[in-house]
Amino acid sequence: MAEAVTVARPYAEAVYKLAVAKNNLTEWSSMLQDATVISQHEQVKALIGNPVVSAKQLGELLLEIGKSRFNQEGRNFLLMLAENNRVNVLPQISQLFEHLKSQHEGVLEAIIVSAFEINSGQLKKLVASLEHKFNRKIDAKVQVNPELIGGVIVEVGDEIFDASIRGKLQAMASALKS
Repeated sequence: MAEAVTVARPYAEAVYKLAVAKNNLTEWSSMLQDATVISQHEQVKALIGNPVVSAKQLGELLLEIGKSRFNQEGRNFLLMLAENNRVNVLPQISQLFEHLKSQHEGVLEAIIVSAFEINSGQLKKLVASLEHKFNRKIDAKVQVNPELIGGVIVEVGDEIFDASIRGKLQAMASALKS
């Protein structure tokens, strides 16, 4: 996994720089997401790395499936990835691009793991609190993990806030042992 991210990083950074220069971050974001979906289709995945299918054929197939979803630069990018046998790292390229885009827009990504479903009102309050704390806009992604028993764990960048019952029980057990 780390190898794929290492391979994908220069591509993501190059696309990001191009998108910033041309002021079309949103368009590139959409194109990369579409390309990722196409590349992850089972029938397409079977062709990636297949010695019977040339790089040119694979690139043209991706463009044919995507039809009008890609501008000329996007088309050239996909053909280059196919030529360099890098179509398999499209998901990582897209993910890294989104991270760079968020930083550019001053948005922090937050992962909120909750023991139960969070309603929209609760989520708005939590996001508002995080935006106040970090003084930046927060893009929150919510996951449910019943093993937390109750509460939430919030991960923003490299900071983790554990307000879960499981976390408190583990802290209490650790304190009792020492």
